[in-house]
Amino acid sequence: MMKNFFGTRTGIIAVGAVIGILAPLLQKLGNPGNMGICVACFERDISGAFGFHRAAVVQYLRPEIIGFVLGSLAAAMLFKDYRARTGSAPFVRFILGIFAMIGALVFLGCPWRALLRLSGGDLNAILGLAGLVTGIWMGTIFLKHGYNLGRTQKTHFSAGVLMPLVMAGFLILMLIFPQIDQASQSGVLFYSVKGPGAMHAPLLIALGAGLIIGFIAQRSRFCTMGAFRDLILFKQFHLISGVLALVAASVAMNLILSQFNLGFEKQPVAHNVHIWNFMGMALAGLAFALAGGCPGRQLFLAGEGDGDAAVFVFGMITGAAFAHNFGLASSPAGVGPHGIAAVFIGFAVCLFIGLTMRKTN
Repeated sequence: MMKNFFGTRTGIIAVGAVIGILAPLLQKLGNPGNMGICVACFERDISGAFGFHRAAVVQYLRPEIIGFVLGSLAAAMLFKDYRARTGSAPFVRFILGIFAMIGALVFLGCPWRALLRLSGGDLNAILGLAGLVTGIWMGTIFLKHGYNLGRTQKTHFSAGVLMPLVMAGFLILMLIFPQIDQASQSGVLFYSVKGPGAMHAPLLIALGAGLIIGFIAQRSRFCTMGAFRDLILFKQFHLISGVLALVAASVAMNLILSQFNLGFEKQPVAHNVHIWNFMGMALAGLAFALAGGCPGRQLFLAGEGDGDAAVFVFGMITGAAFAHNFGLASSPAGVGPHGIAAVFIGFAVCLFIGLTMRKTN
């Protein structure tokens, strides 16, 4: 029963509820506002922690991301679900990861954060979610017309565990080089001393929450992109029930913790340039659909041995560096100076990929 529970409708609802409870708690314990969990934002912070970008306000090696991968690995190993595989258009996935991150940082959040922002009362998230669904819908059109990046192939066991080993290495680095006396650099790692990067829950609590979510999400195949894709393509409500449970639980927790603030103005780490909230997430949604999973799902896949998902993850980390080094990322003041151009380029690249990478009879 334990092996199959999270794959049931009740199980996926439970997973969504757990995420919806833990995210506001992490916010209460120190994570940024309406950002108890944001895969894109946290991967951006990791990019900054290694100095890939020098935006000083978003540099922190987020333990939640490490926990997602290691928790997924633990679940896959325990339930004999680990399968080392790779080889399905890895560079294409890397490029998709770059533009998924750029779109997410124009909006200021991944699909998870869009849901959590809405759950905290940020009405700007409505535009982001509308864009996300639009981008995923565009991706389903390509899927209907034969879009396919090809099959993965079984590979060496060790190749599949490289991503979890990298994440374990990140954790070791964080323990060896902790932030000392609010310093902006400690050994090899960079640390924000102000801004969102300086706001974080205690390390062990954040890591523990990540491990829990990684474990149960791997078992349930939880995926926000997949939820909307399945609803659009197959009228299936299994995954979307987990997404709805996440929102319901998060709203309840935010009300309990007095973290609910309804409106468009003065929302944490958000802007209200509506068209680019929409367009940024539309680009991200299209990239997620073409890559086969939202950023959280890509981490869980990487934990269970999928090397292609690991490539996508590092594409997103690289995309964060591009976004902050070249003025593509938004801020509470609005869209970055070159963010609009980057969105148009991203759509052109994604459309090129979707139109040309099709299997024909």
